[in-house]
Amino acid sequence: MKKLLNKTAVITGSNGGIGKAIAHLFSNEGAKLGLLDIDPIEASSFAETLGETSSKHYGGEIDVSSENSIKNSFREVKNCIGPVDILINTAGIAGSGLVHELEADDWDKMFQVNLRGTFLCCKQVIPYMKEKKWGRIVNFSSEVAHRGNPGLSHYAASKAGIIAFSKCLALEVINDGICVNTLAPGPTDTAMLSSLDKTVIKKLIDDLMPIGRLGRPEEIAAAALFLSSEESAFCVGSTIAANGGSYLY
Repeated sequence: MKKLLNKTAVITGSNGGIGKAIAHLFSNEGAKLGLLDIDPIEASSFAETLGETSSKHYGGEIDVSSENSIKNSFREVKNCIGPVDILINTAGIAGSGLVHELEADDWDKMFQVNLRGTFLCCKQVIPYMKEKKWGRIVNFSSEVAHRGNPGLSHYAASKAGIIAFSKCLALEVINDGICVNTLAPGPTDTAMLSSLDKTVIKKLIDDLMPIGRLGRPEEIAAAALFLSSEESAFCVGSTIAANGGSYLY
């Protein structure tokens, strides 16, 4: 039996490599999808390509740095495919810079998109989930939140904030049948990484990846599926590390 049959799932950042892998897997598992991204044309086009159930999917715009955009986006999803059962928050930004060189605006933007955006998206779906007494929220962090890395202080701090936020939210809503957990991927073979020089990627793998390779988006999607299904009912505020051994908890 399909694991997400009759469930409605929203994926923010759906145009990214991990977002698309999750969308493909969730569609195959029977979910109706709300695919939300900063580029609505690509999101809408992507929704139309997904399997035999493409008519059930919705693709539209979201800017997770804007509360009004988030409210409008989730309203559209509800009107088009129904209240949200599952929320996957992959939308986010990355960046680098040493602390003494970082501009305050760069720091603020990182938190506005990654942490504040996650908070606002969660806030939108909780009332629907409370009514149904069932829900799954998967927020995206990073192994850098635990390991640290020079030049990534604002990124790592925003991702660490997501873990702390998710733990608190998980305890607030578990009695309503809502499970909130976090995925913390390691370096994954997406467009963001593939744009790097091959020698940089090789050094990354040699220095950080005991498994000897980058992660695959499909492997991250598989972890997201578990956390979005009935099978994860005993996971409350957990952080799942899908990182090939780059950081051991």
